[in-house]
Amino acid sequence: MDMKWHNLLFIHYPVTVDCLRALIPPSLDVDTFDGQAWVGVVPFRMSGVTPRQLPVMPWLSAFAELNVRTYVTCGGKPGVWFFSLDAANPVAVSVARKFFHLPYFNARMSSRREGETVFYESSRTHRTAAPAEFRANYRPTAPVIASKPGSLAHWLTERYCLYSANARGRTWRVDIHHQPWPLQAAEAEIEKDTMLEWLKIKPVTTAPLLHFARDLEVKAWLPREVES
Repeated sequence: MDMKWHNLLFIHYPVTVDCLRALIPPSLDVDTFDGQAWVGVVPFRMSGVTPRQLPVMPWLSAFAELNVRTYVTCGGKPGVWFFSLDAANPVAVSVARKFFHLPYFNARMSSRREGETVFYESSRTHRTAAPAEFRANYRPTAPVIASKPGSLAHWLTERYCLYSANARGRTWRVDIHHQPWPLQAAEAEIEKDTMLEWLKIKPVTTAPLLHFARDLEVKAWLPREVES
């Protein structure tokens, strides 16, 4: 798959490993930075989403997405584990659930940019999923600075695979590729955020760590099963 991500905000909270362990398959280990686990709430907009070498279809290839994630390893390979991925595209939701084994949910969403500020809203509408809402406006506050290997920002963002699992307990890995994240410091007014409540995840602190990225081109491969 080819795709582009736009106006992305990383909202990260520190959490305990114990509050995550039961939510993640035993084939995966919760990854930590200096002993601290993290969860992220990540709103952004996608465009150009299409299987490689196929043309972009505007009515299908561009939509808003909001994911909730944490960080794991499998066989020593660090990656991302998604608790949820809300998207404003029912076709994309159906395809991702079936072929990528990812917990995509339908949602009513909007994302617009005015100057440097992004206004974002999401309300989950998926029939079989717990309700969850997000409403915020956010903006970058500093120039792009490449994160340094060994830093928390680098650990949180520079991950080049994701893991998923199906109903039969099989674990899958999707490899991805992109240039290093063009991160900027950010600020946000979060009016409503219940994305962690249905998971019963309680952050250690309510003050999030924020990073912004304007644009990023991404390639993703098909899932491969992870051997036990």
